[in-house]
Amino acid sequence: MSATDAVIIDVINRTKRRERDRKAVRIWLGVVIFTLFCLVLVGGATRLTDSGLSITEWKPIHGVIPPLSAEEWDEEFRLYQRIPQYQQVNKGMTVDEFKSIFWWEWAHRFLARSIGVVFALPLIFFWVTGRIEKRLRWPLVGVLALGGFQGFIGWWMVSSGLTKLVSVSQYRLATHLVIACLIFAACVWIMRGLSPHSDDAAPEGRAKAGAVLVAAMSLFQIYLGALVAGLDAGFSYNTWPLMDGAVIPGDLFIQQPWWINLFENPKTVQFVHRIGAYALLAVALWHMVAVLRAAPGTTHARRSVLLFGLICLQAVIGIATLLMQVPLDLALAHQAGALIVLGFAVAHWRGFVGEYAPETVVEIRS
Repeated sequence: MSATDAVIIDVINRTKRRERDRKAVRIWLGVVIFTLFCLVLVGGATRLTDSGLSITEWKPIHGVIPPLSAEEWDEEFRLYQRIPQYQQVNKGMTVDEFKSIFWWEWAHRFLARSIGVVFALPLIFFWVTGRIEKRLRWPLVGVLALGGFQGFIGWWMVSSGLTKLVSVSQYRLATHLVIACLIFAACVWIMRGLSPHSDDAAPEGRAKAGAVLVAAMSLFQIYLGALVAGLDAGFSYNTWPLMDGAVIPGDLFIQQPWWINLFENPKTVQFVHRIGAYALLAVALWHMVAVLRAAPGTTHARRSVLLFGLICLQAVIGIATLLMQVPLDLALAHQAGALIVLGFAVAHWRGFVGEYAPETVVEIRS
């Protein structure tokens, strides 16, 4: 065997091993993404059922075990009876009724803890066995650290409703959801970068900028939706396309200073969320047209069409949710749609960047 043949065989083996390792990491990240998706949906159900304050203590380790006896349930219920939500909203609730909200919050916290295990243990294994490329090690550690910080943010959010408020602060709720979405988007970005890409040349300029803009606006629209949820703003003004009988309703800036309405006036918050949806739809349409013109017949063009279709479907679900006064199933479908749009938008953007190039390039010279 010549030296050239030996080098060729070594390159082939390295390539196969790299693809095998990348596939394993992609599968792991896919499991993480699916678990995050479920976690956000359970979190949405927890908010919609007003269950988020049912567990009044933060026990990162011991809290995994729910009450197992009547005495433990009574103790947990007594803790809940001390907070304003019980005293002002749920006074007279029975233990059985309390259990119905307790289990939503417990499931949300249990999934959050599970994410740590699902992410950390395989990360350690892949790192030790050399299956994770060096360039990705510290970014993945950063995602893990952000997940740990998210646990603190979750308790910071819950604590806002334990002394004065009867629900959690909409500011903290929005922060909590946005960080979850950032973790979700980061995992999608890395997984997509490890996936084989098509050979179609990606258009540059406005087409690529549009992909970035759609992804950023999708995340911002989720933030606006979190403010709507935090203020229960979706339960009022349940008409479309008019809102309170007008295209632009009155009293949008009735509170002082004016900017506080953007965060604390339910009417203004819902209106801004509507405008954000229209803007996202318009930008997605513009982006689709730009890509179809710049790179017709390519995977990038087909993805831009699918992305626009997903955003249209999400708009329809949002309108139906509003008109039907936020039923739980439609509201969760709307939240699921938001995550799907965000994930697809991030993956679409990544398609313009391309997959991660091999870290080692071996030149074969004859």
